[in-house]
Amino acid sequence: MIVNQWVTAAHYGDATGDHIRATRDVLRAWGLESEIFAVQIDEALEGDVRPWTDEAAPRGDVTILHFAGSTPMTSAFAALKGRRVIQYHNVTPARFFAPFEPALARAAAVSRKELATLAPVVDLAVGVSEYNRCELESLGFPRTAVVPLLVDVDRLRHAPRLPALDAQLQDGLTNILFVGRLAPNKKIEDHIRLAEHYKRYVDAYYRFIFVGRQDVAPRYYTAIRSLLAEYRMLPERFLFPGAVSDAELATYYRNAHAYVSLSEHEGFCVPLVEAMTMDVPVLAYAAAAVPETLGGAGVAFAPKDLEQAAEWLGALIYDEQVRQPVIAGQRRRVQDFGRNAVEPRLRHMLETVTS
Repeated sequence: MIVNQWVTAAHYGDATGDHIRATRDVLRAWGLESEIFAVQIDEALEGDVRPWTDEAAPRGDVTILHFAGSTPMTSAFAALKGRRVIQYHNVTPARFFAPFEPALARAAAVSRKELATLAPVVDLAVGVSEYNRCELESLGFPRTAVVPLLVDVDRLRHAPRLPALDAQLQDGLTNILFVGRLAPNKKIEDHIRLAEHYKRYVDAYYRFIFVGRQDVAPRYYTAIRSLLAEYRMLPERFLFPGAVSDAELATYYRNAHAYVSLSEHEGFCVPLVEAMTMDVPVLAYAAAAVPETLGGAGVAFAPKDLEQAAEWLGALIYDEQVRQPVIAGQRRRVQDFGRNAVEPRLRHMLETVTS
């Protein structure tokens, strides 16, 4: 049997891209034929991922479309003769982009409408979280399921050391980490407001680090830098290293005293799993799929009281009676995202559409 995957963009080091390649490896290990086809392919993945115009792309007995936005693949996918499965990675609602990037807001609105057109033609609609599955169900998809992302944490656990970056981060400041694209739904501005409370009530020797692409919403990134100036924050206490290598990312996690997420929309949030894997205590605003991904681990809070959050952050960093039980709980939760936990759900997904 041939089980192929379609994706708009195959990126190296991207959570979706890593999941798709891991899924392909699992399918091949089961003795199935499996390829990945993409519209955009990173140079590092050329030869590993094939163009979606390849004549073999429509030949799958089962084709999995990883839906994360409007794409020319949608109409072609709907016309396939084999079994059709979508795996939904979620689309950021347009309202987050509207104040900064109207074109992105329009694209997000179009994507959600396009997703709904697939409801009558797919054999199964899969969310990477229950939050996503419920959204699929609300759009009229009759058969839905949940298959979490396969998160490749070994690439971080076994990444080489970078002594120069270690030395930079081990200068006596407390490192508070965020990982992800700098997009409006991530609410980076709330991190800056949190920093104001943290330095006032907890500790003045802090550093906030934001690892991730800065080109997603340029006007938003500009607004973030302007807010730092407005608050008269010390610029050296806010690092924006951009997209980084696996070795650099692992170094940021190893040197982080806490991980903070104040995002207001997440369909899964892989960095939460990465932080838990690397024994970084997590403080997260309980929005969208975040509580589900944490599964009772870390510290999730609502409403968004940043003054209270600063106190919790201080406790996670400095109070070992708080910190150690949180880390122990995170270690237990991480087991739920290993291959032994996810592979049976992937197998059941295939059995559902082929039986």
